[in-house]
Amino acid sequence: MKILATLLFALVCNVANALSISITDVNGKPIPVVMVSRVPDTPAKVDVSDDGYAASGKLQQGSVEVHRFTDTAGSTEISPADFPWHLVIKKPGFRTVKVEASALTKKAIVLERETDAMELAAQKPSNAWTSTIDFGDVNLKKEFLLQCGFCHQQGSAFLRRERTADEWRDAIKRMVRYGSRLSSAGQEKIPDLLVAHWKKINANPSLVPEATPWPAELAKATVRELPIGDSMSQMHDFLFHANGLLYVGDNLQDRLYEIEPKTGKYTVYKIPPMPGDVLGGLLAGRLKEFPKHGVFQGIHSLAESPKDGHIFITPSHQRRLIEFDPKTKAITYHSFDSGFYPHTLRFDQKDRVWFTLALSNQVAMFDRISKKFTHYDLPFRSFGERITVAMIPINFKLMSWGIPMANWVTIDHAATGTPLPYGIDVTPDGKVWFARLYADDIGMIDPASGNVTMIPTPFKAPRRLRTDRDGNLWIAAFNESQIARYEPATGKFTRFDMPVLPKGSDTAYSLNVDKPRHQVWVNGTNSDSVYRFDIASKAWTFFPMSRRATFTRDVEFSPDGKVYLTGASFPSWHIEDTQPTMMELTPQ
Repeated sequence: MKILATLLFALVCNVANALSISITDVNGKPIPVVMVSRVPDTPAKVDVSDDGYAASGKLQQGSVEVHRFTDTAGSTEISPADFPWHLVIKKPGFRTVKVEASALTKKAIVLERETDAMELAAQKPSNAWTSTIDFGDVNLKKEFLLQCGFCHQQGSAFLRRERTADEWRDAIKRMVRYGSRLSSAGQEKIPDLLVAHWKKINANPSLVPEATPWPAELAKATVRELPIGDSMSQMHDFLFHANGLLYVGDNLQDRLYEIEPKTGKYTVYKIPPMPGDVLGGLLAGRLKEFPKHGVFQGIHSLAESPKDGHIFITPSHQRRLIEFDPKTKAITYHSFDSGFYPHTLRFDQKDRVWFTLALSNQVAMFDRISKKFTHYDLPFRSFGERITVAMIPINFKLMSWGIPMANWVTIDHAATGTPLPYGIDVTPDGKVWFARLYADDIGMIDPASGNVTMIPTPFKAPRRLRTDRDGNLWIAAFNESQIARYEPATGKFTRFDMPVLPKGSDTAYSLNVDKPRHQVWVNGTNSDSVYRFDIASKAWTFFPMSRRATFTRDVEFSPDGKVYLTGASFPSWHIEDTQPTMMELTPQ
């Protein structure tokens, strides 16, 4: 009873200290669904003695931003912070207002309508801008979104500015070295098309259509946001651990962030290279022109062991798995001698680690008891693809010399040579399912027999997939602006359009299933948002994030229903204020 009384007292005090904020227009009419953001006056002071990053193993205190939305009466409540702060008030169609904490009164804050056409267009997310792109070929546009929209948004302020055709060609050549498989024909045609298109749109910003409206349900939601890393970071994937902490991997700096979501405290652990590792790892030339990186490993995906809580990490630039013990902070490496680009990983019920090998067209399994790896070769689409995959070691060597094959070998529209096994998950019956992004198929491995079954998808670009509690698979169809359900029992696919405006303009990088609540959460990678799909009612809800160019790649949940995302644009300087963050969304 004493503990309960203490908790109730703390809750009452928090409510009592909350500030009531009212927003009206110039005529005194309340404005609903306005984003009210409490942000620090200055960034938190962090020990950045490790090459500009937080010192490894040392506890840091971040400054948490809080975002609320007004209700139908134009009101919301927001708690003050224990550091100097101010409010930022914004809503599409209105001018953004900054209010110092010392200037807050009981009077309503007044928002004025925005009348400048370019400013109105600039308020709209990337998907509204990319929806205007018309190459005269719908398949070429889908290829453009697939191959040029998986690192960063294409309609952001950084990308929609006017460039010359040669500047676009140079940028595309650099993106191909980073990993894009834009067809040779697309590389030739698209630069001139982009020059003409962005010149037209920037001269006529009213051509940018309306974006998805912010729903009234947002008045129930709270978003807390913690800045982590810097403009040279990439907060790729992450994990909400059973210990209540969030673990985020900085893919470009080989650092693991251990975050206390409730307090904003965090500790960074630098993942050291193994003896003999070189900067860039096995893809040493890939980031040759990137201004600053610390990639020896390229930490990518994270998963928690159901047995002992150890975290396994895929380092995409090496042939190994990384094991991290959250209790002792010990790091163990498990190396294998075949396959390239370990990508996404999941545990099965027997505590075995399954992961995709994206560039060698394989799935692998690591048995923690025997310490042995098993590789499963996936079918090729053609003999030429088999040869291309076999030449990967040569390509890596050429890449280290600054001459990747992709820049001088013809690439077709099907990205032949890279089927790209990508997302992976294990259904309750122990079967292992995976998606191949460029092959437009999913597959299943039966661990008991070792048999591999491939299933074509009735949509393009199946990226990441997850199982629900019933054993059905939910798949992100990246450049289709859809998610799909596959029922293994019946072999049936069902497609669901994302509720985005303009229709068909978003790119779902990933999704995850909140099994207890029977909901699918989908990354709105091109729209600065996350979507909730209720499986039973088939109802969608849209949640906007605070920063423009919020490019997210993963979704995680806490047991009490909080939803976690990270700003994972590559490069992060595309993000508004160039700052990647961890975002915690409480829907209710």
